[in-house]
Amino acid sequence: MTRKISCLVIDDEPIAVRVIADYIGRVPSLVLAGTFTNALASIPLLQEGKVDLLFLDIEMPEVTGFGFLKSLPHPPAVVFITAYRNYAADAFDVDALDYLLKPVAFERFLLAVHKYLNYTLAGHTLNAPPAKDEFIVLKSDKLNHRVRKSDIFYIESLDDYVKVYIKDKTLVCYLRLTGLEQVLGGQQFIRIHRAYLVNRQYITAFSSSSVEIGGKNLPVGRSYRDNVGKLLAE
Repeated sequence: MTRKISCLVIDDEPIAVRVIADYIGRVPSLVLAGTFTNALASIPLLQEGKVDLLFLDIEMPEVTGFGFLKSLPHPPAVVFITAYRNYAADAFDVDALDYLLKPVAFERFLLAVHKYLNYTLAGHTLNAPPAKDEFIVLKSDKLNHRVRKSDIFYIESLDDYVKVYIKDKTLVCYLRLTGLEQVLGGQQFIRIHRAYLVNRQYITAFSSSSVEIGGKNLPVGRSYRDNVGKLLAE
């Protein structure tokens, strides 16, 4: 029997809590671990390490969602839920899985759940080391593609999506680059830019500002240059 995804809802608005709790109850693969209108009261449950997916409000009286998330030493995957659009960039800077605006439609909630499932394909989890398997499974165009890691040239971020450039095709997947980077793991793939993760074995030339891979020149972000230069010089 497949283990269900344990979900926790934290929001200071009781109505918002009830809506998300109801949505969780509609999805057979999800189970509600608890609901809280006070974020601090949820800490004992989170410390047990049994929560997989956290639905978290941002603007709350005692602590913001960002502050609360940063206080957790081992946070679960998080989906922010808020009435305010202006926090989106901040949410993704802390590697939030998704960002939902109130009132949340059930269909949009399901997209966030599917995004979590994409992160955990092939037995991977956000906080666990990747399995020693040379294949990963990527969902694109409603199909699950079994992809050999060594066949991937590079991956490009497109906000909520990534384009995975493989030897014989390109896949567009509803994933974030940070999550895929965790799944791939190891030293084979290196981050050269906020928007690019590359397979170092296909790099044919490089400078302080770009790498050549698969016949294309990709930019090296300023904050990545020292690390990229060091790794490629090895």
